[in-house]
Amino acid sequence: MGKSHIAVLLATALIAACAVAEAPVEANIKKIVEPKLAPGVKIDSVKATPYGGLYEIRAAGDIFYTDKNGEYLIMGHVFSTKTAQDLTKERIDEINKIKFSDLPLESALKLVKGDGKRVIAVFEDPNCGYCKRFRQTTLKELDNVTVYTFMYNILSEDSFAKSKNIWCAPDRNKAWDDWMINGKAAPAAAASCATPNDKILALGQKLRIQGTPAIFFADGSRIPGAADTKTLEAKFSSIK
Repeated sequence: MGKSHIAVLLATALIAACAVAEAPVEANIKKIVEPKLAPGVKIDSVKATPYGGLYEIRAAGDIFYTDKNGEYLIMGHVFSTKTAQDLTKERIDEINKIKFSDLPLESALKLVKGDGKRVIAVFEDPNCGYCKRFRQTTLKELDNVTVYTFMYNILSEDSFAKSKNIWCAPDRNKAWDDWMINGKAAPAAAASCATPNDKILALGQKLRIQGTPAIFFADGSRIPGAADTKTLEAKFSSIK
C-alpha cells in the first residue's frame, strides 16, 4: 500500500475518532441539563453552534443555550451584529415548521375569498377574544385567500360545547361567523352529532400550539397571535 493511501486512511480514522469524541459532549450536556428543566420537559437535541462556543438545546419547541460543560443556561436570543438578524428566532421558526399538506383539512371550516389562491390554516377557540378581533378585522380585509379554520378548544369546557354546536349546524361557516363576528350562538347540537374536537385538540398539542389564534402558511411556517393585515400581506409576499 502506498504512502498516500496510508495517509488517507489515517486522516479518515482521525476524523472518525474526532466525531466519536465530540458526541459525548452533547450527551453529557443532556444528562446534566434535562433534570434541571420543568417536570416532564425532555430535551429533543443538543448541538454545537457557531456562536462563541455555545451549545443549542432544543426542548418543547423552544431553544436556549449552554456551555460545553452544561454549567450555565442562557435564556434569550442571539443576534448577528453584522446583519441584525435574530438568529434564534430563525432557528425556532425552522424547527417549528409543519408540513401543511399533513393537516386534516376535512376537519376544518373552509372559507374562500376571491380567487382563493393564497392559503392559511388558523387555529381558533370560540371563546378567544383575540380570535374574534382577528376575524372581525384582518380576515375581513384580506382577499384572494382560502382560510381553513380549526376549532381548537383550549380555554374552557364551554369551548367544546360551542364548537360542537357550530360543527353540527346546517351551515358551519355561517354559524361560526354568526358567533365570532356577531355574537349569535348556534343552536344546541344533537347529542349523537360527531365532531373532530378531540382530534383537533390532540393535533394542536402535537404542533405545540399554546395560544389562539395560531396561523399556519403553505410553506409550513406559523405566526402566533392576531396578526394584522399588513403583517399577513408581507408574509404572503415572502412565500416562494
